[in-house]
Amino acid sequence: MDTPERIAHNQYQRTYFDTVVRARLALGATTYVNAHLQQMLSALPVQAGQRVLEVGAGPGKFTLPMAGRGWEIVANDLSPVLLEQLQTASDHQIQTLCCDIAEVGEHTSEPFDHAIGFFVLHHLRDFDAVFAGLARVLKPGATVAFCEPVAWNPLYYAQILLTPSMRFAGEPSLTSMRPGKILPALQRAGFTETRARGYGYFPPALKNRPLGDRLEQWLDRQAWIPFPHAFQLFSAQLPT
Repeated sequence: MDTPERIAHNQYQRTYFDTVVRARLALGATTYVNAHLQQMLSALPVQAGQRVLEVGAGPGKFTLPMAGRGWEIVANDLSPVLLEQLQTASDHQIQTLCCDIAEVGEHTSEPFDHAIGFFVLHHLRDFDAVFAGLARVLKPGATVAFCEPVAWNPLYYAQILLTPSMRFAGEPSLTSMRPGKILPALQRAGFTETRARGYGYFPPALKNRPLGDRLEQWLDRQAWIPFPHAFQLFSAQLPT
């Protein structure tokens, strides 16, 4: 059920992404994008013909590189503007669902084999409602996985402060992107096998350079490095 708080939050997010942040959402299968895709696929046992829900797909930054893999990808987002941009940019037929993530079940009757999200959770507030909503549209044994920032990495806060188009109000749950917050919420929604794994260090401007890519891969292999990862992968599974 929509509450005044959720309605206000969704309206702000629509404005934030449709008019302010949209210009930053560049498309293209870059080294940075491919690195996140590989992390996601390492936790997601997707097989040909399976139905995958991508929540918070936006204009398709990660959707488009995944298209054509033999899955049925359904892209969800709150913004019809961004979903229209996704469909215009895609060479494949991609079904879209324009709605609040927590209300996906009201817009489809066919269950999904998996659900994924790239950098969407930290824009949300009510994780219990989100994960419960996803659980209702997933098949038994389905896997969910989310690539997110690491809450205690200071680079994100510096980025928001130094980027004129970014606002802390648009990233309201950045400080909640930690295992102690997300994994219990997944468990309360009925998910098991909950995990969190850190990876990566660099933003696109560095990761997309050959030297930056090699340096990050080297850093990821050094378990003794104390500096926190920039990203993490949350994953969980519904009981069979």
